[in-house]
Amino acid sequence: MAQPNLKYKRHLLVVAVSSALTYQFPVMAAEITLPRIDVIGEYALAVSKQPGSIAVIDEEQLVLSQPLSTQDALKSVPGIVIREEEGFGFIPNIGMRGLNPNRSQKLLVLEDGVPVAPGLFLANESYYSPRVERMQSIEVLKGAAGLRYGPTTIGGVINYKTKAPEDGVKLTARVGSNGFRLLGVDAGGASPSNEAVAGISVVTSRGDGFRHNGFDLNDVVVKGGLQINDNQWLSAKFTYYDNEVNTSYVGLRPNEYKNNPGKNPAPNDYFITDRKSFDINHEWEITHGVKLNTLLYWSNLNRDFWRRDIASRTIDGTTFVACNGVSNCMTGRNREFEMFGLDSRLFITHQSFGIKNETEIGVRLHHDALSNKTVRSKTDPNARSGALTGDDSQKAEGLALYAQNRFVLNGKFALTPGLRVESYDQKRKNELTSVAGKTNNTEVMPGVGATWQVAPQAQLFAGAFKGFSPAMVATAISGDGVDQQLDAERSTNYEIGVRGVMQRFTYEATLFRMDFENQIVNQSLSSGITQANGGETLNQGVEVALEYEIGSGWSVNGNATYVQIAEFRNNALGPVGNRLPYAPELSSNMNVNYKTGGFKANLGAYYVSSQFADAANTKVENAIGTLGEIPGYTTFNLNAHYDVDKQWSLFGTVRNLFDKKYIASRNPDGIFPGVGRNLEVGASYKF
Repeated sequence: MAQPNLKYKRHLLVVAVSSALTYQFPVMAAEITLPRIDVIGEYALAVSKQPGSIAVIDEEQLVLSQPLSTQDALKSVPGIVIREEEGFGFIPNIGMRGLNPNRSQKLLVLEDGVPVAPGLFLANESYYSPRVERMQSIEVLKGAAGLRYGPTTIGGVINYKTKAPEDGVKLTARVGSNGFRLLGVDAGGASPSNEAVAGISVVTSRGDGFRHNGFDLNDVVVKGGLQINDNQWLSAKFTYYDNEVNTSYVGLRPNEYKNNPGKNPAPNDYFITDRKSFDINHEWEITHGVKLNTLLYWSNLNRDFWRRDIASRTIDGTTFVACNGVSNCMTGRNREFEMFGLDSRLFITHQSFGIKNETEIGVRLHHDALSNKTVRSKTDPNARSGALTGDDSQKAEGLALYAQNRFVLNGKFALTPGLRVESYDQKRKNELTSVAGKTNNTEVMPGVGATWQVAPQAQLFAGAFKGFSPAMVATAISGDGVDQQLDAERSTNYEIGVRGVMQRFTYEATLFRMDFENQIVNQSLSSGITQANGGETLNQGVEVALEYEIGSGWSVNGNATYVQIAEFRNNALGPVGNRLPYAPELSSNMNVNYKTGGFKANLGAYYVSSQFADAANTKVENAIGTLGEIPGYTTFNLNAHYDVDKQWSLFGTVRNLFDKKYIASRNPDGIFPGVGRNLEVGASYKF
């Protein structure tokens, strides 16, 4: 699909920044809380109610760690492993507890409670990641409490929470290695009565990329809300994002990685995204103990992926088809997604059965649509148009009903049973031949969780639930319109853990087990993804998170995840007993922190053990780099932040401090190196 003119987009950005700088925002008398759907909540009490493993990356952590992206920030969460692709996390690949991180397909990603993936029931693939610069915090929820959300909560739920509008105007500038530069503007204020608040956040960033794979990004968020009356609140948010990244499915071949790991092997390939979204949240305190939250959301995402056609692959490199008018040499795989939905949740606190009860009942209506076009050129290696050779449309409608009740049996023990039902229809039509087909499915997912405050310093939690993920429409319905009877992915998940605080010591430890009766695994590379009913796989292990305040400004924190088992249990997808691809046995993140006055610094170490790239567990690297063991690696980051006064802040980071050379992935097609040593420095000023 044709992209908006770049000069026009930049003009819009200049207008947005100028408006933010020149508009006289009223001063906020006090912070106004805008209604939204939280996955966990703001306070310690909210955490203690969750019958599952949780993690919250707060604003202070984000400010200090200065992550490249939201997925970079998630490296600090136990259970999560990140597969780097283009280096900046624009195309997120997030894995959970040994599940394959490819396009974050095994978990549900939200922003302020709104789905981020462009098509929940078409293909839960993430082609876009919200910018970390506009995040207030990140919530991660695993376990039975995830039944409140769906679909695709097998691995867990991630919720990015955007910043509330700030009082006044704040400018942020960053520069760094490889031509990196960023300018950000945050501005906001409240009405004289303090019943309404609004703000704008603008980020524009450019860079040459870590492997000569430059990018050009703009991100704008307008957010506001008001108090309608004493018991009703309304908030709204609009986002606009565009990015052009010189990246590809094609990685390096073995000799290229050995001799020139910073090479861009496909300089003509571009991943171009353009996304707009809008959501409205309404909160209504109907009466004491009864509250209704309603969320209306919409998004539109254009993803054009222009890639040179491959003629051959060797140990020395990739040869592309010549653009001489004879054969197709450049292909655009161009997709436009539209998604909208309504999510309404009723919360009731009551004293039925003579005990305290907290009931949540919800309904969600959801619609997905996709236009998938293939455009090919024989003459231009930089084509953005050509002959239409494929035109496929897909639609899906989903209805979800769920209910859970938290029985507070005494002051220490609570039991939370829940049930979610997802019913969805999927349709596919070949617009060139008019051949069409459809399929439908209904999934019933029960779950139960419990918390027990065994001591002031220790809370036990446990849960069990059924999880599912829909099959991709493109494989559930064949090109000639036949329902392939491809079942949804299903698993039975179990957790048991303990968390608590003992003076200066904070901890959480969780045993987990994910037993798949029908895991769906991608069976090919970039040449066209196919899927198969997978049968049985098992993921089992333990994750631990610890933090200790040493004193005199010093503290340490870290986490580790040991995935003891991540293996095939039948021969449907791989040899029985073989380890699942991209399921490292051990991953960890350790930090030493220091804080005094306005100065904060930390040194962090991130470790990932060896992984396999295929179901056959191939150890020896093949000639083109797509197979072979991926060795383990450790990288170190050094971060510092200094608040000079209430207006000025200075900050800097050195990532991969010792310039470790490592392979991040062999997927989709070749070796993708990890990000080498890079430096960023910046400053912010608040008017």
